[in-house]
Amino acid sequence: MYEAKTKPTTVSVDSYLAAIADDTRREDCRALTALMQRLSGHEPTMWGTSIVGFGKYHYKYASGHEGDSCLVGYSSRKGDISVYLLAGYDTDETRALLAQLGRHKIGKACLYIRRLSDVQLPVLEQLIARSIVETQARYPG
Repeated sequence: MYEAKTKPTTVSVDSYLAAIADDTRREDCRALTALMQRLSGHEPTMWGTSIVGFGKYHYKYASGHEGDSCLVGYSSRKGDISVYLLAGYDTDETRALLAQLGRHKIGKACLYIRRLSDVQLPVLEQLIARSIVETQARYPG
């Protein structure tokens, strides 16, 4: 049976943030922490060694694969900050928000941004809020 490698840990989020060498990146991550905590209503928790996650949900796919993941989260990576959102970039509303966001890249379930000053924060906030609502609707309970 498959077991997820990325799980909640007892590692301190503050120590993770303090270890980010770049001052601007560290402050951007602190700002994301405050934003995601406010929007999700959950305290930040380290998932694995490098993901700051908020809340959690249980998923189960038709294949039988199931597990837990954070409701929303982010990670400071080498080049970008990866913002973990539920994939759903194919709606007109989300495409319109992404067009207004500013400099970014997207992956299957990630939004990559270099720094918060590259994006419109109110638009990022809307994308995160939409992802939380969509995840809770798709995976209730």
